[in-house]
Amino acid sequence: MELKDIKAVYFIGIGGIGMSAIARYFLHRGVVVAGYDRTPSTLTEQLEKEGMLIHYEENVDEIPYMCRKPEAVLVVYTPAVPSDHQELVFFRDNGFDVEKRAQVLGMLTRTHKGLCVAGTHGKTTTSTMCAHIMHQSSIDCNAFLGGISKNYDSNYILSKESDFVVIEADEFDRSFHWLRPWMSVITATDPDHLDIYGTKEAYLEGFRHYTTLIQPGGALIIHKGLEMQPAVQEGVRIYEYSRDSGDFHAENIKIGNGEISFDFISPIECVRNVQLGQPLSINIDNGIAAMAMAQLNGCSAEELRYGMGTFKGVDRRFDFKIKTDNMAFLSDYAHHPEEIRQSAKSIRELYHDRRLTVIFQPHLYTRTRDFYKDFAESLSLFDEVVLCDIYPAREEPIPGVTSQLIYDNLKEGVEKKMIHLDEVIDFVKANQFEVLVVLGAGDLDNYVPQIEKILKNRI
Repeated sequence: MELKDIKAVYFIGIGGIGMSAIARYFLHRGVVVAGYDRTPSTLTEQLEKEGMLIHYEENVDEIPYMCRKPEAVLVVYTPAVPSDHQELVFFRDNGFDVEKRAQVLGMLTRTHKGLCVAGTHGKTTTSTMCAHIMHQSSIDCNAFLGGISKNYDSNYILSKESDFVVIEADEFDRSFHWLRPWMSVITATDPDHLDIYGTKEAYLEGFRHYTTLIQPGGALIIHKGLEMQPAVQEGVRIYEYSRDSGDFHAENIKIGNGEISFDFISPIECVRNVQLGQPLSINIDNGIAAMAMAQLNGCSAEELRYGMGTFKGVDRRFDFKIKTDNMAFLSDYAHHPEEIRQSAKSIRELYHDRRLTVIFQPHLYTRTRDFYKDFAESLSLFDEVVLCDIYPAREEPIPGVTSQLIYDNLKEGVEKKMIHLDEVIDFVKANQFEVLVVLGAGDLDNYVPQIEKILKNRI
């Protein structure tokens, strides 16, 4: 469907972080937005308050009448929805235009200038940084983010004037192959989602194919040293970046007193004394990529400096809930071994003389099976590791694959414990912490408010 022909959009799985952002985009365009999700959540409650029609029973009769005209209704579904879902079957059998979320984002990259951020890790923070820089600049942007920006308390930014759209390009299910970026950052290509790709080589080929989709005249900004070799079209510029070297990099890095600053070195214009609004060492890399893309699209030195200095971070990404002289508590979404390694290093840099305790919930049986030794190595950077049961998400159990695989491979000297999810609160009540980190992409995060309350009362 053409964008101009859409009168209503129906979302199957509307409560997902990425789906809800697109739903908000269409609502702001003045079309009817409705949808289904399996369970109510804080996010779906917000969407209903904004004017969306949402129900929680898999039932064709619940579909609003405004969403029953095939010629005027776009149906969007998430890959997590099973193919025999009653409502999905209804729309497919009755001639509706049924598309994945990634296909809709692809449509937006063909009608706007898509600034896309791909990578195994770092893409949510980098895309949110770039969107914040662009939005507060004279250029502005729309944005579809994979996390809740703390600057806007939303995963979506709307601009009726700007032709730019910042998109987090997700490699899961090869979704990013639907995009047609004007420019793209690739942050990392550490193998993941091997349940989809099968092998490391196929995973890297997925990213290589993605680089062919960048539009001539645009650019690829790729982290230096990645295994994947890009295959861009003629007319696409390639830039490398990293913390220490490349076309875009940092110099004169200063870390201390809870602050981080550096000089942004660029072939276009160098920007001195950039202050990180969220002072974590991993954000030096993320910030260089975000500033590079924003600068290539017209943001001035002052706009870059202001955007980085006022960036507040992303919910569940190094999300500090408590920070006092004696104790810190934070939640982080890291669920890949390399993400955990970066998380541990950044936290250790901030609290080098304190005991670090992590409660980790592995995400997916296949990921645990494929990387349990890498998980153990990364988690061993903490002083104490508490492992919960695996969060299955979309998967069925795999015989012999449990958190015990990680537990048995933790390095000697690391204090370790295994508990069930429903024992987490009792564990927190029974122990003292200097730095406590809740880590993972599953439902362990649901306990964070209760943990925060317990620790604040103790303070």
